[in-house]
Amino acid sequence: MSQHRQPGASGRVDAVPALPDLPEATVARLPEYLRALHTLADAGHETVSSEGLASAAGVNSAKLRKDLSQLGSYGTRGVGYDIALLIEQIEYVLGLTHRRAVALVGVGNLGHALAGYAGFASRGFRIAALFDADTDRVGEQINGLVVRHIDDLPAVAAEESIAIGVIATPAAAAQQVADQLVAAGVTSILNFAPCVLVVPAGVDVRKVDLAIELQILSFHEHRKSASGHDHGVPGLTALPGGLGGGPAAAATFDATAASFDVSGASFDASGPAEAVGS
Repeated sequence: MSQHRQPGASGRVDAVPALPDLPEATVARLPEYLRALHTLADAGHETVSSEGLASAAGVNSAKLRKDLSQLGSYGTRGVGYDIALLIEQIEYVLGLTHRRAVALVGVGNLGHALAGYAGFASRGFRIAALFDADTDRVGEQINGLVVRHIDDLPAVAAEESIAIGVIATPAAAAQQVADQLVAAGVTSILNFAPCVLVVPAGVDVRKVDLAIELQILSFHEHRKSASGHDHGVPGLTALPGGLGGGPAAAATFDATAASFDVSGASFDASGPAEAVGS
């Protein structure tokens, strides 16, 4: 498999129109298009039809054409989209024409995994610094980086020009970490802790909560299995008050941080729980 071209490697970004004001839904789909385009490029393709790209990205072709038209890319009738040029257009819009330094706070199980994830580098991001509040973790080396104490965040953020922070701590510590990131000049946060962060205007937060995703899937499984029955779903342990049938169910059917903490505090079922970044 060939290596992904670095953002802006061909110097053709000058062909991209002025940065458009895109709907959030469109912005959220652009990385899916970009991933599909890289896969096609790695396979040796030079052009792709809107139907082919839509299928590879898992979206509707009409929606894809509308999204790409907002970038000023309409493709060529009978040929499709120039893959290399479209990659550059999307990378330009997403701000990936240069690598962005990222600070990761919380080096428990999840933090370790994120720090070693090679996919960040291939997508234009560099994990520049690792932080934790646990003095037993400070000084540990992970993927070539030494874990720093969270108190060093302001100095390191300034030195590395860090604008993006990743929070991989338990929920109880996440707000304090967010406050420290913002105070250090970080203006974008990716939050893996199962909680809602309060940040000032001008600071963008994206949340990743695996428990919520599982609950959504559970809803679909419930709907498929129930088939109109209200007496319970075969294969599920009955919950107090009935599944979705009483107030007790709402309190019990809660797979949130207490029992499924994706921050690394209890993500590893094979070992003891860890207090990460607290």
